[in-house]
Amino acid sequence: MSDLEPENEEKVAEQEQPAEMDPAKLLETTAALQEDEDLANIVTAEEYLMCKDVVLLEYEKQMFLDQVQADGLLVCAKGLSYERVLINILKAYSDSGNLVLVINSSDWEEKYYKSKMEPKYVHEVANTATERERVYVEGGLQFISTRILVVDLLKQRIPIELISGIIVLRAHTIIESCQEAFALRLYRQKNKTGFVKAFSSSPEAFTIGYSHVERTMRNLFVKHLYIWPRFHATVRGALQPWQTQTIELHVPLSQSMTAIQTHILDIMNFLVREIKRINRTVDMDAVTVENCVTKKFHKILQAQLDCIWHQLNSQTKLIVADLKILRSLMISTMYHDAVSAYALMKRYRSTEYALSNSGWTLLDAAEQIFKLSKQRVFNGQQEFEPEPCPKWQALTDLLTQDIPGDMHRCRRTEQPKVLILCQDARTCHQLKQYLTQGGPRFLLQQALHHEVPVGKLSDKYAKESQGSREAPSSAMKKPLKEEAASSQTSAAAAAASAAGLDELAQLLSESEAEGQHFEESYMLTMTQRMVQQEPLLDIKSDPDVSIFETIPELEQFDVTAALAAVPHQPYICLQTFKTESEGAMALEHMLEQLQPHYVVMYNTNVTAIRQLEVFEARRRLPPADRLKVYFLIHARTVEEQAYLTSLRREKAAFELIIDTKSKMVIPEYQDGKTDEAFLLFKNYDDELAGENAKSRQAGGQVSQAPKETPKVIVDMREFRSDLPCLIHKRGLEVLPLTITIGDYILTPDVCVERKSISDLIGSLNSGRLYNQCVQMQRHYAKPILLIEFDQNKPFHLQGKFMLSQQTSMANADIVQKLQLLTLHFPRLRLIWSPSPYATAQLFEELKLGKPEPDPQKAVAVGSDEPTAGEQLHFNSGIYDFLLRLPGVQTRNIHGLLRKGGSLRQLLLRSQKELEELLQSQESAKLLYDILHVAHLPEKDEVAGSTALLAAGKQFGAGSHNRFRKAAAESRRGRR
Repeated sequence: MSDLEPENEEKVAEQEQPAEMDPAKLLETTAALQEDEDLANIVTAEEYLMCKDVVLLEYEKQMFLDQVQADGLLVCAKGLSYERVLINILKAYSDSGNLVLVINSSDWEEKYYKSKMEPKYVHEVANTATERERVYVEGGLQFISTRILVVDLLKQRIPIELISGIIVLRAHTIIESCQEAFALRLYRQKNKTGFVKAFSSSPEAFTIGYSHVERTMRNLFVKHLYIWPRFHATVRGALQPWQTQTIELHVPLSQSMTAIQTHILDIMNFLVREIKRINRTVDMDAVTVENCVTKKFHKILQAQLDCIWHQLNSQTKLIVADLKILRSLMISTMYHDAVSAYALMKRYRSTEYALSNSGWTLLDAAEQIFKLSKQRVFNGQQEFEPEPCPKWQALTDLLTQDIPGDMHRCRRTEQPKVLILCQDARTCHQLKQYLTQGGPRFLLQQALHHEVPVGKLSDKYAKESQGSREAPSSAMKKPLKEEAASSQTSAAAAAASAAGLDELAQLLSESEAEGQHFEESYMLTMTQRMVQQEPLLDIKSDPDVSIFETIPELEQFDVTAALAAVPHQPYICLQTFKTESEGAMALEHMLEQLQPHYVVMYNTNVTAIRQLEVFEARRRLPPADRLKVYFLIHARTVEEQAYLTSLRREKAAFELIIDTKSKMVIPEYQDGKTDEAFLLFKNYDDELAGENAKSRQAGGQVSQAPKETPKVIVDMREFRSDLPCLIHKRGLEVLPLTITIGDYILTPDVCVERKSISDLIGSLNSGRLYNQCVQMQRHYAKPILLIEFDQNKPFHLQGKFMLSQQTSMANADIVQKLQLLTLHFPRLRLIWSPSPYATAQLFEELKLGKPEPDPQKAVAVGSDEPTAGEQLHFNSGIYDFLLRLPGVQTRNIHGLLRKGGSLRQLLLRSQKELEELLQSQESAKLLYDILHVAHLPEKDEVAGSTALLAAGKQFGAGSHNRFRKAAAESRRGRR
C-alpha cells in the first residue's frame, strides 16, 4: 500500500487547487494527466496480442512473444511466413519516440512492410546528409541501405544512443565481413540497451560452411535462436484442424518422355561416375544424380568447386558444363512443349558442340534422346504432328468437367474462381496460350518461332494451319509496358555479362542468354499477372480483361464486377509462385484478393503448398467451404523426385540446426550489452613492442602516455567492399571521406590504390591506372598498388579462371603491363593480397609506429584549388616530362626546376653547369648527352624505319610532299 500513498497525496493536492485557474494552464494540466494515463496503460506483449486488430495464428503469436521478450535469430520454414509477426513488431514500436532501423531488406519486402504501416511513422531516406540527420531525430521506422547507414554511423550523423533497435532481414546472408555486420558492431559499441532482432526463412543456408549458425549469431550480437520448422508441434496444431481438401492427379508421361528421361538419367549417372573417377582426391559428395536434377544444384557445385576450379583438368570442367546442359534438357522435356524441347535438343546435335563437349553425345543413350525428341514432333511419314503436353488434357478436364461437376454437387450459386499456379513465367505463358488458342495452334506457332522445319502437316494439323492465319493479333501483341520491361531485362543481362563473371559462375548460371531472349520475346517477366476469364466449354478468353501487369492495376481491378459480367463461367487466374515485385508474398496477396474456390498446382512447390495451408488456417471456414487443391504431378518421375529432395533437404537442415542449438556454447557477453564484449575493442597499449619498450624503461616504472587509436582514411566509394569493415574489426578507426587520389590513406606518406583482379584488368586496358599512379606518385612519398584477390578464389594469376570475360588478353599481357608500370613509377610498390582479411592485417602492420594521416590534407590533395599554405611551385606536366629524361631523379629534379629556367636555357647550358644543377657528374653527363649527342637507332628501330620507308613507297612518293605542301599553305594563310 505504501506505493499508492504518493498518488493519493497528488490527488488531494489537485482537489485543493483554486477554482480560478487559467484555462490554458488547465488544458496543459489535462494533457499532462492524459499523457500520464497513457503511459500507465502501456500494454505488455501478451496484452498487445489480445487486441482486436491483431490476427495471428498460434505459432505466430509464440514467434512474436519470443522476439519481443528476448533478442534473437528466428529461422522458420519456407511458407510459414514471419511477415505478419514482423509487421506486428514494427507496429508495436511505431512511435515518434522510437527510432527503429530495418536493414538488409529486398525492394519488394521494403514496399510490402511500408504499405502495412501508418505513413506518419515511416520515413523515407533523405538524399543529403543534413536532411538525413533531421529525419533520424524525428524517430519512427526507417528502411535504410546499409552502406548509407555505416557512413552515417562513422560520421556520427545519427544519434546512436537514441536508436531503439535494429531489425535484420535475410539474416542467413550476414557474414563477418559484410556491411550489415559492420553497422551492428558500430551500433553495439555505443548503444548497450537497444534491441537486435533477426529473421530468416532459409534453413538450408545455415548448413553451408563450418558452424554457420554460431558465426551468424555472433555477427548479429544475439544470444537466442528460435527454430520453427513445419514439423514443430505448435505449427502442426495451428494448421492441422483447417486442412484443405487435396486431390492428387497422377498424370502419366508419354512413352517417348519416359524413355528420354531414362536415357538422360543414364548419361548423368555415367558423367557423375566419370567425374569422381578423374578426381579421386577431391570431395565430390554433392555431385549425385539426385542433386543434378534439383534447382539448387549449380549453387551446391559452385560452393564446392570454386576454390579448386583452377586445379581441375579440362575434362572435369567439360563434365560440369554438360551436367548443366543435361539438366536443362530434362527440364525442357518435362515442363516445356514437345516443339521447344526438340528445338533445344537440335542445338546440341551440331558438329561444333560435338567437338567441345565431354563426349556424352557419342553415347548410344544420346542418340536415342535425339531420335525420340524428333519422334515427339514428326510422325512416321515425317509429317508435322507434335504430341501435346500430358498435363494439358488433365487441366482441360479439370476446368471443363471436374470443377463444374463439383460446383453442381456442392450446389454453389456463387461464381467459381480457379487459381492455377505455375513454377515460372514461361509455363504461365504456355498455359495462357494453350487455353486461349488451343494446343495445336500454339505448337504450330512454337515451331515457327523456333524455326523448326514444319514441311508437310499431317491431316489433323492441316485445319489448324488455316486457323492459325486467322489467329487474333491481340494474342501476339506486346503492350508498351511489356516492351519496356523486356528491354530492361536485356539491359540487366548485358550488365551482368559485362561484370565479368568467372568461368565456373558462367557455366553454372541459372539462365542462359537464349533463355532470356525467349522470355523477352514471350513478354513474360516475373512481375506480370495473367488474369483471364474462360467460358465453360469453348475456352476462349476475353482479350480486354486477359492481362494485368502491375500491382496497382490488380488492386484496382473490380473482381466482383468482372465476375458478374460473365455469369456461370469459371474465373481463371494464372499466377507464378513468386514474382520479382512481390517475391513470395505475391501468392498470399493473390489469395486474399481473389478468394478462390479451387487451386490447381500445375507444378509442385513446397512454399506455395504451405502458403495455402496458412491461408486456410486464417480463414477458419467449415470443411465444405474450404479450398479444394488439385495437384497435377508426374508420379515416379524427376518432377516428384525434385519435390521430395527439397523436402528432405529442408528437414535435414532443420535437424542440423536443432542439433547445433543443443550443443553450442553462447558466451554471456555475446549480445554486446556488457563491457566484457572484448571482440569490439582492441587495446593498443598491449602491443608487444610497447611491452618491450616498458621493460627497458626502468622495468616499466616510467608511465607512458596511452596510444591513440590508429586512423585510416577511406574513400566513400570503397564502402561497397568488405575491407573497411575488416579494418575496423582489427581496432583501427575508419574515417570516411571523399578523396580524389587513392582509396586508403594510411599515413601522411602512404597512399593505397586497391584493385580487384577484374578492376585491375579493366583499368590497365583503359589507361586509368596509369593516371592514378601519376597522381599518387606526385603527391605521396610511398604510393602503393594493392592487388586484392577474392578470399573464395585461388591466390594466383594463372589460367582463364581469374580473367574477366569481356577481355581476350592473355595473362602475359597483364604481367607485362604491370612491369611497365613499375618501370615508369620506380617508387610505386605492388602488394598482392590473398583476401580482404590479409589486407586488413597488412594495413595494421604498415601503420605501427607511423604518424596519423591528416583528413584535411587528404581531401585537399588532388583538388583543383590549392589549400591554404600550399602553392603550386611548378607545372606538373613539365615535372613529369623532366623525370623521363636520363639523369633526372626525384632527388635532383627540384633544384633543376628552380634554377634551370626554361627548356631553351637548359639546352644552352654546358655540362659543367648541369653538374652544378644536378649535384652529380654522372647524371649531368647523361642529361647533356641526351640533349646534344646524336644517337644511332637500335636494330629494332632500324627495322621499323625500313618498314616505314617501304610503306611510303607503296602509298606513293608524293604522299610526304602533299603533307609538306599542306603545311606550307597553312603557314601562308596565317600570315
